[in-house]
Amino acid sequence: MKKTILVTGGGGFIGSHLCERLIEDGNDVICLDNFFTGSKENIRHLLSNPNFELIRHDITWPIYLEVDAIYNLACPASPVHYQHDPIQTTKTSVLGAINVLGLAKRLNIPILQTSTSEVYGNPTVHPQTEEYWGNVNCIGSRSCYDEGKRCAETLFSDYHRQLGLNTKIVRIFNTYGPNMNKEDGRVVSNFIVQALKNEDITMYGDGLQTRSFCYVDDLVSGLMKMMATPSDINGPINLGNPQEFTMLELAEKIINFTNSKSKIIHLPLPEDDPVRRKPNITKAKNILNWEPAIGTDEGLKKTIEYFKTVI
Repeated sequence: MKKTILVTGGGGFIGSHLCERLIEDGNDVICLDNFFTGSKENIRHLLSNPNFELIRHDITWPIYLEVDAIYNLACPASPVHYQHDPIQTTKTSVLGAINVLGLAKRLNIPILQTSTSEVYGNPTVHPQTEEYWGNVNCIGSRSCYDEGKRCAETLFSDYHRQLGLNTKIVRIFNTYGPNMNKEDGRVVSNFIVQALKNEDITMYGDGLQTRSFCYVDDLVSGLMKMMATPSDINGPINLGNPQEFTMLELAEKIINFTNSKSKIIHLPLPEDDPVRRKPNITKAKNILNWEPAIGTDEGLKKTIEYFKTVI
């Protein structure tokens, strides 16, 4: 059955891919974005589609719409952007959650919160399971994002426990792919842009810290599978790729795939930067029947081709 679905942050990297997939599945999509970090270019090809509607709006202010489901993706997600205005970042996570939850409560509809692996902080448990409470500095330079997302999870959980609302929480681990902002400061976009320009690749720390990267198409599939679960499945559920590798290995792959002349230089590690980050996706496999299908090499090559068009 055709639904009208609200995607907050729909002009962003992940949100734009989600809007596209929801329309492909036959839904009407209302994309809400204030374009602080999102880009109209990400959704320009959808503007003429009769099943797509764009509203420029800041989610820290209430909005009144008639929709059948809500995906809440509205929040800056890279350190460069969320540290630019940390107070507004916290407001977006907390006030934004309150506003979309209020809308979902009024309409009695399912609502999905895209949380983040940052709720685990600099983890002392590896890989990270959903039961791990995290190791977060609540007054650090990253805490506006980390604690904002943790508070949003609290709100979603309490709206479910207290009011019976059908809430869903997913914790997104590092994701990459087309529509990433080339200046967002994330490691994949940084390395690819620098490699394509034959500039020095800036490696923070010794490069032995690890991450695991999920291609955006896989991530969107996981979000949609989570939204389709029964109302008693609320999460949180980790979504990410458990294939772990060091930042040096990532840089070497990108240099190789771009035939770059770039050299790797080392800079100090930022405050509270996690040393290891890898999801345990057992719940996603068992509950959602989901796991990544696109390998890192394939995903990186697709992402490199995208960045060639925007540099």
